[in-house]
Amino acid sequence: MRIAVTYEGGNIFHHFGRTEQFKVYDIDNGNVVHSEVVGTDGNGHGALAEILNGLQVDTLICGGIGGGAQAALADANIKLYGGVSGNADAAVEAFLAGKLEFNSNIQCNHHEEHHHEGGCGSHGCGANHACADGH
Repeated sequence: MRIAVTYEGGNIFHHFGRTEQFKVYDIDNGNVVHSEVVGTDGNGHGALAEILNGLQVDTLICGGIGGGAQAALADANIKLYGGVSGNADAAVEAFLAGKLEFNSNIQCNHHEEHHHEGGCGSHGCGANHACADGH
């Protein structure tokens, strides 16, 4: 199993489409056996699913994520756990223990609006609830 987490400074980055790094974890027998931080080379949104597919990732943990990116991940057979925040390593450990709190209905549908106000994470898009509040 290979898990990727949107990554910034040890934590889960709040907006999938704007992440500049993923932390990728190799899992064997339910344990992390290797991890590394991988840059996105400035690619965003649609290209990120291709990057993850190329890295042979099968699971993604992230904060906010839009419908188009969700569809691209589904097309690449990458399982999504969105609406997660906090420490990346702790989230992976919680996932492996079956205790990860995530939002299966995460929907950040306000792209291109209000990103100058702090992006998706500033109003809770990555805080375990669907972001359909128009901000």
